[in-house]
Amino acid sequence: MTPVAIVKNALDKGLEIIGITDHNSTRQAPIIKKIAARYGLHVLCGAEITTKEEVHVLAFVDGLDKLEALQGFLDQNLVKVPNDPVFFGYQLVVDEDENVLCQEDDLLIGAISVGIDQVAKFVHSLGGVFIPAHIDKKANSLISQLGFVPSDIEADAFELSCICDVGSFFKSNPHLSGRNFISSSDAHFLGDIGKCCTNFDICDFSFASFVEALRHSAVDDFVKN
Repeated sequence: MTPVAIVKNALDKGLEIIGITDHNSTRQAPIIKKIAARYGLHVLCGAEITTKEEVHVLAFVDGLDKLEALQGFLDQNLVKVPNDPVFFGYQLVVDEDENVLCQEDDLLIGAISVGIDQVAKFVHSLGGVFIPAHIDKKANSLISQLGFVPSDIEADAFELSCICDVGSFFKSNPHLSGRNFISSSDAHFLGDIGKCCTNFDICDFSFASFVEALRHSAVDDFVKN
């Protein structure tokens, strides 16, 4: 999952927009965005945040200044547990030539000390997008951790996983049928990139056009390979 390999695989799968959301870290995203721009591949930068409730949520923001603000929020609130690289692997930030720029010493897959509502509020204060991730999964999802989807949660959309049985999901959760949804690969391995995706009707890409398209996203926009 090096920057060049991610970009190459995304292009090979015919993707035009990808989201880079490492667990509780934004540091690799700008490097991938810079490489991808040479090939006309658009990159949404953000993080997959693990909230205090151990719910995974996706946060996307526009611009390096806001990405740095999001990183500062994560650094301030990450529960400090030393990473064991032998067990969990090395947490490296690398450049396009795979030179190591820095190493994250604190374990990134754990939770931060801030609850889901506060995370949503902070992301929105940056003009960002807040999406509870893979809410159909039985671990680290909104439903698995809380048992329900709060009616007042300030989510711009909800993500369904590639393995979701959409018909069964909405049969069990009819109150969510009017909300916006996306599906994405949640790729942790190169072969999973583009495993599923969401079609957006965007003429000229910008963060604002992505947000507008997200407001009209629906289950019918899902594509599974």
